[in-house]
Formats: sequence, C-alpha cells, structure tokens
Amino acid sequence: MVAVIQRSCLKGPIQVLILVFLLTGKSFASWLWLGVASVGTVSSPQEAEEMVCSVVPGLVTAQKTVCIKKPQTIVSVSEGARLGITECQKQFQRERWNCSTTDDDSVFGKILEQGNRETAFIYSVTTAGVVYAVTRACSAGNLTDCTCDREHGETHEEGWNWRGCSDNIHYAIGFSKTFVDAPDKAFKGDLLRSLMNLHNNEVGRKAIEEQMDIQCRCHGVSGSCNVKSCWKTMPHFPNVGDYLKTRYESSVELHPRAKKRLRRKDRKNRKVPINTTEMVYMDQSPNYCMEDTLNGVPGTSGRECNRTSLLADSCDLLCCGRGYNTQVVRYVERCGCKFIWCCYVKCNTCETMIDRYTCK
Repeated sequence: MVAVIQRSCLKGPIQVLILVFLLTGKSFASWLWLGVASVGTVSSPQEAEEMVCSVVPGLVTAQKTVCIKKPQTIVSVSEGARLGITECQKQFQRERWNCSTTDDDSVFGKILEQGNRETAFIYSVTTAGVVYAVTRACSAGNLTDCTCDREHGETHEEGWNWRGCSDNIHYAIGFSKTFVDAPDKAFKGDLLRSLMNLHNNEVGRKAIEEQMDIQCRCHGVSGSCNVKSCWKTMPHFPNVGDYLKTRYESSVELHPRAKKRLRRKDRKNRKVPINTTEMVYMDQSPNYCMEDTLNGVPGTSGRECNRTSLLADSCDLLCCGRGYNTQVVRYVERCGCKFIWCCYVKCNTCETMIDRYTCK
C-alpha cells in the first residue's frame, strides 16, 4: 500500500510531515519513518490529526493518542529521529555496517528484525535523538506543554533571586517513555526482544542525562564574578553519539532464556545486574561482508576503502579479504585566484591525480 501526505497551506505554528512510504506488514520501530520525512505546516491541530496520526505506518494506539493530543510534538519526534539516524551514519560510516537506510518496509530495512548489537545502537541513538529534540523545543518555547526547567537552576550566593533556566530534559524523558517505548510495551510477541528494546531506549536517555553540563553566568561590578548563577544544559549531540558508540563496543549479550528480567549470557557474570548504561543484544551480528538480501545486508562490494589505514575502513578489513580495485581519479579545480583591479578575479587551473580504492 502506498500512502502520501500532501502539503497543506503554510499557516499556523503546528507542523506536519510530508511522507511517502511503503507499508508491507509489521515492521520494528515504525515511528522512525518520521525521521525520513520532509517537514511542512498545517493550518490547525485537527488537520494535523487527520494527515499525520492516522497515516504514519505502524503507530500503536498509545502513539496515536499522543499524536492526536500533542501534534506539535510529532515535529520534534521527526527531528529527533533524523538526528539519531544521521549520527548513526556518522559513527559507522567507515565500517562494514554503515547504518544505511533502505527503501524497504522499515527505515533500516531488515536489520531491525534482528536483535543484534547494531539494532541495539539504533534504538539507543534514535531515542536519545527524540529526547534531545524535545528538550531543545521546550527550551526554545516551541511546545505549549513545557518550558525550560527553573527547578534546577543553582544560585551560588545567598540573597540573589535570579536563577538559571535549565534544559528541561525531565519532560523530554517522560515524553519519550510514553511515545518511543509504546510499541514494545504493547507488543505481545517475543518478550525478551521487547525487554531488550526498552532497555536500549533507556540507555539512549541516560546518555544525555549523564552528560548534562553546568553553565554559569557571572554577575557583579565591572564584570567581576562575585555572584554566579548556574543552570544545566545538554551536551552536543555528537558527544552523545561518541558515548553510545563506546557502549555499543562493550555491549552485553543476553541469556536467551531470560524471561522477566535481563540476564547476562556470560556464566561468570550472570548474577551481576545489567545497568542502564550498558547496551544489550540477543543475536549475533552477521559479518556484513557479502550481500544477503534475506537478512537485508548489502555487503561491502563497491565501498571505498583506505589502503593505508589500520582501522575499520582499511581495504583489508572493509573488503573482507576479497581485494580491491584501484582507480586513478583526476580532479580539476580553480586555484591561485587573485583579485585584479578593477574588477575581476583571475584563477589558475590546478589538476590533481588521486588514487581511489573500492572493494571487489
């Protein structure tokens, strides 16, 4: 089935998503379609309800309820999902799995049907993206249900009444638990997979919460800092991505027969509780070397590699031992430009020959 959301008149503050998608059965994290949508505007909340909440594929009842009651927050969800997808692609751009999106019935294709480490990262980073975008919208005054957080400003001098206004991460965390967690709270299938998804969502939330920073402003005569007021701000999102990538690299494999709570597969550490800063997975990852359409793996054939690197983007690792092709590419560009009085710019033409290596 093909559904299209058309652009409406550009009026009013509430935005709606213009989205083209294919819906061919159940897909995991279907709300991620909001991350690949264009953003427009509609003239009323009722129009947003009719055009978004009932058309975006795979939204469960709880998500539709949020969408209807708070259509303006769906724009922040879209921005957050896009933020997470972009950061995922940045973190894995030089690796065998490069976090590519697909034209399948899920934004990430069949990779989300597996409970591996890459799936864990996707859930964590996109949830973090939603928390980040909703928090930013609150602080900017773009949402009617929240503002910046005046509860957590700190005054470092008695008698000074002005308090900093912190980023309202607590509202965003609560919202993400209601919206992002909804499909797995409602899912009646594989309980372990749902517990895994919910846990990794929490890892994404903690990634921002634990990196909240304190910023201060000085008050005093001639710029002195006799009085200082402080408030909490979010980290830059690339820092969140770096944090989650380290959690991905040390992620915990789950015991396959765990039921009510998550348990480590490693027998020696099985009784050690899994905390909310540890990413978890239940399935082994494919090697991502060869194309596997059944599991949605595109393979690395044709990917550009680095012949002199010792990291994941090296031709040896990225090409999985298949070898690589060498191509000499000629770049022609303007160079040595000078301004001539009066009045034009004179440039030379520079030619550069660069070796380009692609996996066989």
